Amino acid sequence: MAENATPRAAGDGDIGRRAVLYGGAGVVGAAALAGCASGNEVKSAQDLKGKEIAKAADVPVGGGKIYGDEKVVVTQPTQGTFKAFTAVCTHQGCTVGSVRQGLINCPCHGSDFKITDGSVVKGPADKPLREYPVQVQNGGIVVT
Repeated sequence: MAENATPRAAGDGDIGRRAVLYGGAGVVGAAALAGCASGNEVKSAQDLKGKEIAKAADVPVGGGKIYGDEKVVVTQPTQGTFKAFTAVCTHQGCTVGSVRQGLINCPCHGSDFKITDGSVVKGPADKPLREYPVQVQNGGIVVT
């Protein structure tokens, strides 16, 4: 230390190593949480109206298929009956990950929704998935 310099107590204007680490951890944690919802805005039926969102032949009876680009899941609960829902979970905005055994599953926190009406079967989600009105036109599933 120089002769004329005054000694400083630890923390006087210095950023401590812990503060930097805690701050960095907070930024990383916030970014991870934001990743669940980032880009997962629920589209309105008006946004999708007239758009073909799936091919009927691609959606299995008793199951469904997720279309990530449109954030839509299309199901066929019974032969010839098609349903479409937002693929954005109502719990924290994650994209649902699979359709199996009559349920639409969210991988983030384990919520399950019925393929028939989008209602919650198992939480933590407490609201159903938004349903879009659809019909089959020339072999495609179109939002009406």
